[in-house]
Amino acid sequence: MTRTVLITGITKGIGRALAELFAANGFNVAGCARNEKEINAFKAELWNNYENQRFLIASVDVSDKVALQAFASDVLLEFETIDVLINNAGVFVPGSILEEEDGIFEQQINTNLASAYHLTREIVPSMKANNHGFVFNICSTASIKAYPNGGSYCISKFAMLGMTKVLREELKNHHIKVTAIIPGATLTSSWEGTDLPAERFVLPKDVADAIWSIYNLSGNTVVEEMIIRPQLGDIG
Repeated sequence: MTRTVLITGITKGIGRALAELFAANGFNVAGCARNEKEINAFKAELWNNYENQRFLIASVDVSDKVALQAFASDVLLEFETIDVLINNAGVFVPGSILEEEDGIFEQQINTNLASAYHLTREIVPSMKANNHGFVFNICSTASIKAYPNGGSYCISKFAMLGMTKVLREELKNHHIKVTAIIPGATLTSSWEGTDLPAERFVLPKDVADAIWSIYNLSGNTVVEEMIIRPQLGDIG
């Protein structure tokens, strides 16, 4: 039976690298992002490369709870259950708590945290029914260390790590593994326009490869948290 992975923020960066890797290893792939043109191009690429697998990739604003829940229903209708859920979608808006614009807090909480909370609540019950599954939450080194100009982003990522810890406790007796991936600066669209050299960043493919390795561990073992930093250290 073909396994299925669900990835948010699927068309760029870590999400895209994950989709390509899981598809190359025989998975059906479900996912969402916001840019419909990028979605259509990526779907065509996957369909051309993997004729015997199924793909459901939709345009969804993950900060919209109702739209996200509707998408989850479509995914479960198409695939019945999900083997691997990767909560990857996120947005970074630099600023400070006292000076960032009104609404930035809600934007980052809804995109970086609430989306993972609501999607997990929709998808994981089917994992529990099968007594099997894996949840990866893409956190950040901002989940473990506050830094200047981090503002609401740091708040959202600290909360994401906390949610991951709670979820692990709730699901461990159901044979569902939960892992927090904690990358430092990764060469994604969040860093577009930077004049820093590529060697100062983690590559999205390296994060995807690490997740794939964790996924393939025996059932006896879970990696609770993995920190992945640039070899030359944090940027900041």
